[in-house]
Amino acid sequence: MENIPMTVAGAKALEAELLKLKDVERPRIVQDIATARAHGDLKENAEYHAAKEEQSFCEGRIKEIESKLSRMQIIDVAKLIQNGRCVFGTTISLMNLEDDSEITYQIVGEDEADINQHKISCHSPIASALMGNEEGDEVTVKAPRGDIVYEILSVEYL
Repeated sequence: MENIPMTVAGAKALEAELLKLKDVERPRIVQDIATARAHGDLKENAEYHAAKEEQSFCEGRIKEIESKLSRMQIIDVAKLIQNGRCVFGTTISLMNLEDDSEITYQIVGEDEADINQHKISCHSPIASALMGNEEGDEVTVKAPRGDIVYEILSVEYL
């Protein structure tokens, strides 16, 4: 099995989710099942079937998170050699050379990626194009609507 790269913040978030699932959600679901069983006939008991389905989802997610945590490779960006290169975990400010618009992204693991928070997966086309480049470099990103050329304005190791 391959390692899963993750930032320190991403690992903490996954661990917090696991704790919530085990300590809060699992006991609540068990109680919901017990309550639904008390209502009698299980064949036509919608609450019982919904609770069992939720239990199945919860247990599946717990197993998935435990598997990821056992394979994760935490990368502390602050401890990396700060040579100005775009690497996993860095925060990169870019200028679109076509329209002079600016955007900032952090390159993170797949589980941490959230475009609304400007966190992109290390496997995304933008991250792939940026990796290994440095401030001042121009990079071309292959996008569905055509190539986009960016200039790297800054690389931060936060």
